[in-house]
Amino acid sequence: MTESYNEELASELKAKIRSLEERNVRLLEELQNLENEKRYSESELFRLQKDLTRIRTEMERLKSPPLVIGTLRDVLPDNKVVVKSSAGPDFMVSVSEYCPAEELIPGSRVSLNKQTLAVMGVLPTSFDPIVTGAEIVEKPEVTYDDIGGLEKQMLELREAVEDPLLRPHLYEKVGIEPPKGVLLVGPPGTGKTLMAKAVANATQATFIRLVGSELVQKYIGEGARLVRELFDLAKDKAPSIIFIDELDSIGAKRLDVSTSGDREVQRTLMQLLAELDGFTPTSDVKIIGATNRPDILDDALLRPGRFDRIIDIGLPDGRGREAIFEIHVSKMNIDEGVSTKKLAELTEGSSGAEIKSICTEAGMLAIRAGRDTVEMGDFLDAKNKVLEAGRNKVKQAPALMFG
Repeated sequence: MTESYNEELASELKAKIRSLEERNVRLLEELQNLENEKRYSESELFRLQKDLTRIRTEMERLKSPPLVIGTLRDVLPDNKVVVKSSAGPDFMVSVSEYCPAEELIPGSRVSLNKQTLAVMGVLPTSFDPIVTGAEIVEKPEVTYDDIGGLEKQMLELREAVEDPLLRPHLYEKVGIEPPKGVLLVGPPGTGKTLMAKAVANATQATFIRLVGSELVQKYIGEGARLVRELFDLAKDKAPSIIFIDELDSIGAKRLDVSTSGDREVQRTLMQLLAELDGFTPTSDVKIIGATNRPDILDDALLRPGRFDRIIDIGLPDGRGREAIFEIHVSKMNIDEGVSTKKLAELTEGSSGAEIKSICTEAGMLAIRAGRDTVEMGDFLDAKNKVLEAGRNKVKQAPALMFG
């Protein structure tokens, strides 16, 4: 009896122990889950606090009053400066303690508090999109080998632009100053822009190309500001080459009788003259101008000291035309009977652009005929088509038109 009772008691005790062990395991699992939830809640709380701080900072920034843009005129003692606000008048104001004193340079743009006009910070230099868009980031693909019949002109251009940038010691040894600017003069299609691109390709300089008409603006002073920013950009990006195409659009002779638009163009010209005088010939900024109307350019623009070297680029002679044909046909699939010398003799008075057009037209005629080889007859037909198109030809007025 006693033994059976002891066995029942032992089995009940084992069952209670097993139950307690299972409960302990469940409690440990629940404790682990609660600790994981606690850590997750703490990390989520930390993230929400960061978001709350960021949102509060953004709200404070959005609620802060706007700043006024001004120009620093002068720096005075006792942490005072003279500024010109966008409204017009000059003010003597204080400078924020967070603004470094070494950045306060007269002429720089500054931000001003709207209420007190105190200087809050110095702004970086800003250029007009027309000026920044003039910078050619990728080098032109044109090389000296792509230009034919202009060996003498290319030599003069390289001496005036490329050598001072790449080999300035040559001028120092001789004791002379290199030309400050070069003006390319010649009829349309003779390769003026092509020469400038070739020089830019050969040098490591920044190439800034602008058409003169882009400097003509509607409002007073805007064209002069563009010229000033153009040269400031060239100085910041030095060594650099400024190429102004169609220079006659802003460099025409100044006349006594003129409209308000003409006077604004003259103001732009005067700013250009001042900028050409504003840097030394030994600087890392070189100027190349191009025009096909040198007869209307202002005398002040042509005097030595501004455009020191004027390079005349005329129509190519027979050897030049043959060299240009050789350059273009080298990239074409031509027949053995094609003679570049014969083509050069038949295209007297043609420009380089017209010769390129003849080669292109000849290739198109070959394609029209279903051939992949360009023959001599294609070039002859293309020559007749291009040269008889009347490009750059002045049409005569009909007889008795005014009689």
